[in-house]
Amino acid sequence: MNYILIGDSGHGKVIEDCIMANGHQVTAKLDDKYEELFKEDAYIKGPISAVHKLLNKETKIIISIGHNAIRQKIVERLQVEEKQYGTVIHPSAIISPSAIIGYGTVIMPNVVVNAYSTVENHVILNTGCIVEHDCLVSNFVHISPGAVLTGGVSVWEGTQIGARASINPTLQVGKWSMVGAGSAVIRNIPDSVTAVGVPTKIIKERRIVND
Repeated sequence: MNYILIGDSGHGKVIEDCIMANGHQVTAKLDDKYEELFKEDAYIKGPISAVHKLLNKETKIIISIGHNAIRQKIVERLQVEEKQYGTVIHPSAIISPSAIIGYGTVIMPNVVVNAYSTVENHVILNTGCIVEHDCLVSNFVHISPGAVLTGGVSVWEGTQIGARASINPTLQVGKWSMVGAGSAVIRNIPDSVTAVGVPTKIIKERRIVND
């Protein structure tokens, strides 16, 4: 399988490693910092709009951008069919047979997704994070390295959970929120806020800019 990465950045390098670990390859890296198509080493590079020229039956797309709102904006812009997005899971990840993993999602090395959890579309499960049983990780969420969702946690659309944060069982974290690195979530977090600390406190409302 060949992959087109949307976003030529450091995050894309990690995704490429995951793709190569599965015996596949990246053939193109598209980013709007490029104005036209060109060849560099083994890659085709160019603007994001070139994706439609490069897609074929043997090629899948992954959006290799860590910013959740920008990832969503690009999906809206591309208007491609769901089946044209790949799902990349590093071989070292442990995924329960009963877990559901959506399209466009990337699961990095040493991630654990336990029984009956659902990870939706265009999600990033970053290195070494843990999603325990019966969790829901909604569209465009980013779970950062080493974060832990204990059993029955729901993280709603567009939210980011910071590195090594932990969320207590059955709690809800609202849409487009941010939980700071190392935080301990012991009560529900509403939509569109930043929460930090041990235990977490809400420090500000968030305005999402995805232009």
